[in-house]
Amino acid sequence: MPSFKVRVTKDYTVFCSGHFVTYDGDKLEPLHGHNYRAAVSLEGGLDENSYVFDFVTLKRLMRAICNQLDHRMLLPANNPLLDIRQDETSFTVRFGERTYVFPHEDVVLLPVTNTTAERLAEWISSEIEAELRQRGASGLTMLEVEVEESFGQSAFCRREIRD
Repeated sequence: MPSFKVRVTKDYTVFCSGHFVTYDGDKLEPLHGHNYRAAVSLEGGLDENSYVFDFVTLKRLMRAICNQLDHRMLLPANNPLLDIRQDETSFTVRFGERTYVFPHEDVVLLPVTNTTAERLAEWISSEIEAELRQRGASGLTMLEVEVEESFGQSAFCRREIRD
């Protein structure tokens, strides 16, 4: 029995974002950014139109998610090593002696523990899965998201989808 998979990676499924990663329990990378590329794959059976899933809809979903992240500072809301506080106008992030202040409109506070490419792929995949469920998509078995932070350096998150 054949299996089917569709994949979307376009020149507009990209986002340019700033971030930093905590590591080794007591270290913080310098503030920096990447020109990320994102791709999504869906696996499953064919529907009545012989689609796994409609390319046009999948491209729109990915574009909308990438647009949310584009030209923003990505902050990990669930990182126990960072003290992140917000007021009416800004986010203040503290790590040891370092303090950063970012305007509200420049920040995306993500429900992740770190803004690694792996966690970004996981978050994007959860956003796509939520949209698929909201749209009543059926017959899908697997969702995979790739986040490339630089040429030849990618992370993947793959998750089973159950109706």
